[in-house]
Amino acid sequence: MKKPKKHEGIMRTPWRKRYIILFLILALSACKTIQVARAPKPGIPKQELKRLGFAIQAGAFSNVDNAVRLTRSLNRRGLKAYYFLHSSGLYKVRFGDYRTRQAAEKKAKSLVRARIIEEYYIVSPEEYAFAKTKQYGKQYLRDEIVATARRFLGIPYSWGGSSPHQGFDCSGLTMTVYKLNGLNLPHSSRGQYKTGISINKNRLRKGDLVFFATKRRRRVTHVGIYIGNDKFIHAPGSHKHVRTDSLSNSYFETRYMGAKTYLR
Repeated sequence: MKKPKKHEGIMRTPWRKRYIILFLILALSACKTIQVARAPKPGIPKQELKRLGFAIQAGAFSNVDNAVRLTRSLNRRGLKAYYFLHSSGLYKVRFGDYRTRQAAEKKAKSLVRARIIEEYYIVSPEEYAFAKTKQYGKQYLRDEIVATARRFLGIPYSWGGSSPHQGFDCSGLTMTVYKLNGLNLPHSSRGQYKTGISINKNRLRKGDLVFFATKRRRRVTHVGIYIGNDKFIHAPGSHKHVRTDSLSNSYFETRYMGAKTYLR
């Protein structure tokens, strides 16, 4: 009796089973191909930060409540304004991201005519710390981000807040600090987490952002600005103030999700 050839077992399989086997092989191959194609390249940011253009600065108030009222008025008009404490000790308000000085001037003049603002100053992109890195080096920008963040210490926190009475939400604080230094960071903590380059905890440098999962699900819900020596500045929670904390704190250590840098 002839011994069957090795392939005869397959050929003798009923035709329906043969088609099912072939279909499964092709399906598995297709799944593997899709997974490889969609795999992100390590070290490559999903989205680079946009450099901030011309902005409008209005007001210079010794009374913070005046800055609050102007900020709210501008936000109601969709201008995404934010206040900050200037190194002069005065509260100032900024808004806008215009490609040209002419566009910023046109908008500012229309707001003056509408009596929404009285005086204004056009902030040029060259005035931001980001634009001065060629002259002073990248460490200068990192130091300026930390110095800016320190000026918000002691401000009370409230989700979605935009005034020293309502405070800053955690991602609103980081967004404002970056904007004041010339970089357009997304507002939400998840949006910020999706942007930039992932870095290891032991490679953190001043100005990088650190992210945490403070809710039950293991996904990003909180963010702070790393300031060196295992410390970060953040808006910690409702009815609390912007403050400094340690990454070694057991609460933050167990909720740590990673870090991003935008300053390479």
